[in-house]
Amino acid sequence: MSFGIYALGYAILIAGLAYLAHLMHIPQHYIIALVIIMAGIGIVTGVQSTRQKDSN
Repeated sequence: MSFGIYALGYAILIAGLAYLAHLMHIPQHYIIALVIIMAGIGIVTGVQSTRQKDSN
């Protein structure tokens, strides 16, 4: 699985959750914090999942 596909999936998930939070009338600063935290989690898990093992 390539990192690009993984990142695209996470971006769609984050956008959907941010839109849902907007529809629930959650304050914008909470939504921004949620997006930043989820983006960080997405990057870390994406790198862990797509990283190649060292041959050493």
